Amino acid sequence: MTSTVTSEFFALHPDLRRAIAEGEGWRELRPIQELAIPAVVGGADCLILAPTAGGKTEAALIPILQLLLSQRRAGLQVLYLCPLKALLNNQLPRLERWARRVGMEVFLWHGDIGPSQRQGFLRQPAEILMTTPESLEVLLTACGPRGRGGLWDGLRLVLMDEIHAFAGEERGDHLLCLLERVAAQSSQPLQRIGLSATIGNPEVLLTWMQGSSQRPGQVVDPGRKKEKKR
Repeated sequence: MTSTVTSEFFALHPDLRRAIAEGEGWRELRPIQELAIPAVVGGADCLILAPTAGGKTEAALIPILQLLLSQRRAGLQVLYLCPLKALLNNQLPRLERWARRVGMEVFLWHGDIGPSQRQGFLRQPAEILMTTPESLEVLLTACGPRGRGGLWDGLRLVLMDEIHAFAGEERGDHLLCLLERVAAQSSQPLQRIGLSATIGNPEVLLTWMQGSSQRPGQVVDPGRKKEKKR
């Protein structure tokens, strides 16, 4: 790595810059992270593409935390969805590490989480909720159609990991239906961010994951540097 940090770094919140430079010990951001920051902070629905261990999780987390730090609010802000419980468990320490360095909390919700922990989250929600689509449906059913003022009222972003695993499958249709239910209970249009391995038709996947979203869409891929807007 070079001895200088990259340009997008200097526009970040001081707490986030500290988390990157001191917490992670990074001296620069990867190209995928450089491209993702203005795209996500700018409000677009984004499909972020990178191979395994290519830095795409941080490419989403850094601008998401920037958005949260720029306007601090109490309550649930980010919904993080994974296709598998095992992947959630694997990603939990990483998300907790990043969130806690900037004064935020993460809660993991799936079948192995006990009732007392779940009730604690519902009483005082963390800023970031990690779950699977199936567990999200259980949570939606448990909360009921509470509408504005409920758990989902302040939700701002939905981050979908391994989004390519859902596309073209029945679980994918189920996921999009769940997101529409969540969006109906939020006080603001949700921003959708998908993470995927490199694929041949990213624009199609982006359009699919956007569903009813009216935000502009952008493919974030340093290898292609192509984007789709609508």
